[in-house]
Amino acid sequence: MCQHQPPCPTSGDPDHEAARVVASHPEQGWSLLCNGVVVFEDTGELLPDGGVIAPHRPTYIRTAA
Repeated sequence: MCQHQPPCPTSGDPDHEAARVVASHPEQGWSLLCNGVVVFEDTGELLPDGGVIAPHRPTYIRTAA
């Protein structure tokens, strides 16, 4: 799928989030990577094979009390 040189990581690679963005829809909160992965602003992911990766980074910032 990727036409870049060097090619982007595939959707099965551990660093698959490093692939280039080919379509971005920030108003809807998602982007499509050239390896077919859809990444969401809450850090969840939808893989090309239909697999799901739940959000995996904190989406809040803790402030000092």
